Amino acid sequence: MATIVFLHAHPDDECLISGGTIAKYAALGHRLVLVTATDGRHGEKPADVSTPEQLLERRRAELASVTAILGISRHEWLGYVDSGMTGWPQNNDEGAFIRSSVDEAAARLARIVEEERRASDRLVLVGYDWHGNYGHPDHIHVHKVVRRTAELCNVKDLFEVTLNRDFFAEMFEWSKNNGGDNDFDPRQPADDGNPMGEPESMITHHIDVSGYVDAKRRAIAAHASQASDTGFATEMSAESFLRAFGTEWFIKVGALAPSRHTSLLD
Repeated sequence: MATIVFLHAHPDDECLISGGTIAKYAALGHRLVLVTATDGRHGEKPADVSTPEQLLERRRAELASVTAILGISRHEWLGYVDSGMTGWPQNNDEGAFIRSSVDEAAARLARIVEEERRASDRLVLVGYDWHGNYGHPDHIHVHKVVRRTAELCNVKDLFEVTLNRDFFAEMFEWSKNNGGDNDFDPRQPADDGNPMGEPESMITHHIDVSGYVDAKRRAIAAHASQASDTGFATEMSAESFLRAFGTEWFIKVGALAPSRHTSLLD
């Protein structure tokens, strides 16, 4: 059995872009380890939360529920503060993830990777694509930290979760032509001036998670304090949710693209 270690930027990121894959490999008997880089303190604050401390407690409790839903064996916090969106004053907060040096953050992650490797037949490490899928500064830092960790630990099975820009562009065009209200065009510039995710020509692994969309949907819903950000997903019909979230995409670092591998453990 393999151990698959994911580094995600904030609570809820693990569900939206990789929740199906996590649930799938956990169900197959593999060990899933989630490391969350930041505390998510700058996400949306629900009306019934009055203090930053209450918000952090809520985020932690929600993520604990998610680990049970998805079958995660171990969860660790990397210990950094949410940096906020591009250009926010919080980018400069003490302890903000993007203020950490890549080497420092990678050393923290490497300790977890090495602990897991000692008890595993095979270790897989997963980060984000080169611009963190949509240019969020914490996501970009995840990319850099995971790449550096792979160097420090000599990890050969290194993947980067991404979003299939071409797939979502097709969904956007279909919605526009069929009277839908989807106004998000993934080809338009995101936070860093680049379109969302990567084109299909860069993707190496297409993971079918259609059998695990129920777990993914329940995990997204468990992040109830962030419903203003994630509610679009839980409000979809079952058919639309399956179409949008029934596949998850990864790039294996060093592999030839495009290709259509269907398992991270080929």
